[in-house]
Amino acid sequence: MTDKPNRKPVIILIMVLVLLIIGGVFLYLRESLEKPEVVTAAATPEAILLPSEVTPSAVNFADITTQAGISFQHVNGAYGDRLLPETMGSGVAFFDYDNDGDQDLLFVNSSQWPGHETDTRPTLVLYANDGNGKFTDVTQAAGLDSSSYGMGVSIADIDNDGWQDIFITCVGRNLLFKNREGTFTDMTDGAGVSGSDEDWSTASSFFDMDNDGDLDLFVANYVHWSKEIDLSVNFQLTGIGRAYGPPTAFEGTFANLYKNDGKGTFEDISTDSGIQIRHPATGAPMAKALAVALLDYDNDGLLDLAVANDTVQNFLFHNLGNGRFKERGTDMGLAYDRNGHATGAMGIDTAHYRNDDTLGVIIGNFANEMSSLYVTDQSGLPFSDDAIIEGIGPASRKVLSFATLFFDFDLDGYLDLLEVNGHIENEINRVQSSQQYAQAPQIFWNCGDRCDYAFLLAPGDDANALFEPIVGRGAAYADIDRDGDLDLVLTQTGGKARLLRNDFKTSNHWLRLKLVGNGSNRDAIGAKLVLDNGISRQIRLLTPTRGYLSQVELPLTFGLGDSTEASVEIRWPDGTEQKFENLPVDQFLKITQGESTFESIQ
Repeated sequence: MTDKPNRKPVIILIMVLVLLIIGGVFLYLRESLEKPEVVTAAATPEAILLPSEVTPSAVNFADITTQAGISFQHVNGAYGDRLLPETMGSGVAFFDYDNDGDQDLLFVNSSQWPGHETDTRPTLVLYANDGNGKFTDVTQAAGLDSSSYGMGVSIADIDNDGWQDIFITCVGRNLLFKNREGTFTDMTDGAGVSGSDEDWSTASSFFDMDNDGDLDLFVANYVHWSKEIDLSVNFQLTGIGRAYGPPTAFEGTFANLYKNDGKGTFEDISTDSGIQIRHPATGAPMAKALAVALLDYDNDGLLDLAVANDTVQNFLFHNLGNGRFKERGTDMGLAYDRNGHATGAMGIDTAHYRNDDTLGVIIGNFANEMSSLYVTDQSGLPFSDDAIIEGIGPASRKVLSFATLFFDFDLDGYLDLLEVNGHIENEINRVQSSQQYAQAPQIFWNCGDRCDYAFLLAPGDDANALFEPIVGRGAAYADIDRDGDLDLVLTQTGGKARLLRNDFKTSNHWLRLKLVGNGSNRDAIGAKLVLDNGISRQIRLLTPTRGYLSQVELPLTFGLGDSTEASVEIRWPDGTEQKFENLPVDQFLKITQGESTFESIQ
């Protein structure tokens, strides 16, 4: 009888070989996964290596709300029934109401609901700027102590008399105020732009749709809403009870388009214009619009309209001329996000943020949806949603974004991106631990050609006033203190506004331009500017309607970096062109259409 062979060494050898193979595979896979050059279109920004020496400019905004004299408090009328308009907040506008060269501030307010009034009647609030960033409440003296359930604001010189007039969108009847040399008269009756008592109007924009020299008016509406409909929806959240209902629970609406007769009164041409879109299956109104942006996506000199719709497809209205539009959101790539879904779209802005012919459209979306960044390329249309590969995707997914604004906060010559955030449900943290009602604004710094993708999220510093969590809604920018950089105002729903002075320390140069139309509309809305500073080529379209329910100042600010050169080509709205070379930098200049010289404002 022979002994059985000892198999233990063989088994040990096999186990060692298996472990070596597994280890080799693991190391191979790890090495492959860590290779920085393997970057796909769907890769997150964290997977893309930045040059170690590239860091965002240090954001530095100081809260000067109180010291500047701003005490505005938005009233949304919330008393416990959780009615949807209470969540939406209101807009704000910078404009020069008294023609003294300073950017003044107008806040839109909402109101209490019938049966729940208080002794204090909320109104619009107008603050006059003294030129140094100090503001005085002049609401009553200016004739603007008007109360409504206000939403948004658009401001323009509707009759080319040199004074800026005011349009306010509302839950219910809209309002139009005529500027009579610094005081305002309600001219809604007879102007033809009030809409109906049943409308819920949100975004609006003055623009010269036919380039005839006067400004027409586009008005977006949100959903078909009433208190009775809202209460019947009776939307519930577990652990909370009645909550604010989603727009999916309400029917859609039509937009309105008003043609200016040149005398400050308007004709409603909505029905025949092509801007009233029906659902293809039901025939019902489709739009649930919260924001509108002006653009000229085909560069034909006619202003087109991009409309951000909440939970239904976005619209892109191609201007065909003569008051006619064709909706082309789907075939131009703007209707849905990169996954082919409609989003909870809130705010919108557009810009040539790469300093070339590439056009970007940013739309801020609901919580757990990243913002959409629709981008053309140098060869032209259509748009594609490049939010991830341009660096804003993952960070924007964490918040609920309302206002979105392109602006050059550090004057380096590249447009940065601001997103103002805040949830609609004040109890949201009880049902979603990842969400808060108040959320910090975000700035995405534009890397230009210094990075592998366009935007880098600026670090949120708790000591920096900009990054204080708020229930953010509207936003606007202007140079309130004549130092060349752009300051910010932010609004909250049911909360206090915040005025933030830009204290970024820089030696970068700048140029501010105010255009005055002569033959074109006086505000020069729709003018296209191309600035060459010897280093880069910046393209701007003069369109003050931006973000969410708000309006920025009319003057345009160009950051020049370390360049001291500036030449600008202007295509006025009527198609005439001018070029100005060797402009002085670090100045605010006024250029009037047809005149060969410019004027220094300061």
